Amino acid sequence: MSAQRIFGRVLRIGGVSSRVSVRPIVFIVAVAALLVGLGAVAVTLGEYPISIGQILAAIGGDGSDAVRRIVVEGRLPRIVLAVIAGAALGVSGAVFQSVTRNPLGSPDIIGFTSGSFTGALVVILVVGGNYLQIAGGALFGGLVTALVVYALAYRRGGVHGYRLIVVGIAASFFLQAINGWLIIRADLNSALAAASWGAGSFNLVDWRENLVVAAVIVLTIPALLWSSRRLRVLELGDDAAIALGVSAERTRIVSLLAAIALVAVVTAAVGPVAFIALAAPQIAKRMTGSPSVVLIPAAMTGALLTLGSDIIAQRLLAPTQLPVGIVTVVVGGVYLVALLISQARRSSL
Repeated sequence: MSAQRIFGRVLRIGGVSSRVSVRPIVFIVAVAALLVGLGAVAVTLGEYPISIGQILAAIGGDGSDAVRRIVVEGRLPRIVLAVIAGAALGVSGAVFQSVTRNPLGSPDIIGFTSGSFTGALVVILVVGGNYLQIAGGALFGGLVTALVVYALAYRRGGVHGYRLIVVGIAASFFLQAINGWLIIRADLNSALAAASWGAGSFNLVDWRENLVVAAVIVLTIPALLWSSRRLRVLELGDDAAIALGVSAERTRIVSLLAAIALVAVVTAAVGPVAFIALAAPQIAKRMTGSPSVVLIPAAMTGALLTLGSDIIAQRLLAPTQLPVGIVTVVVGGVYLVALLISQARRSSL
């Protein structure tokens, strides 16, 4: 079987030709089908059992008011937010791993998620703001963390991936200590609410969170489209990128700002959801056979992992609903151990 048949074909339209990879398209379609299936399952789950027929009637306006409220106001916002938040985290992780040229480069490993959490905690515990103020605090905390980490990692005209990761890990531990101190200093009710929210949960979301997360995703699309091809060139190294006419530092800054905005808005909406940004890009890379991390498959994989984890969190100890962050930590921890073992084997060869 030829390599062209496995990985792609050349599409010609008039005098223009382009190589079309079949495997990523098949992967995206398959994951989209799985998302639809999981979404259909998720909307039927709960203490009040609802059939698919009742759900379709409720969405169409022909069902009972009780079913319509449960589906439209209770379950659909949770499912939609799990999908778009997971997609945002997958894209963010893909950007970070591309910039650092390292599979360990993700916002939750190198401190940016912790920075967003710190900014949101300050608003929750000190200011006592509403959701939009919490989102602003998370974005501010993520940007300040990124600025500090970037400045500390900057050497000799650029930022190297391993140095960014090492500095980011140190910043992450420092910020986790600050977050713990803030929770300890708060009153009991605020501390319990902050600790519960800090585990990452979709339990109390509504359409407001969906609109804010979707708006930030839309605003970051132009920056991500502009930087997507440049990131692939940047993975060849700064010298090669500059020789090919790509501004390395500008590409890094624009890409990281977009990725940090995605992490911050998800953190503000549901709390820090760990390891999705770490695992999704690498899983997508392996499944698509791509030589580098790619944004759309990473987004689809992140959405699938987050929605699946949320279903497990809902039903594992039902009627008690676990925070989704607990499930993603378990799944991501297993993935991280496997990744470290794989990296160790490669370095020993």
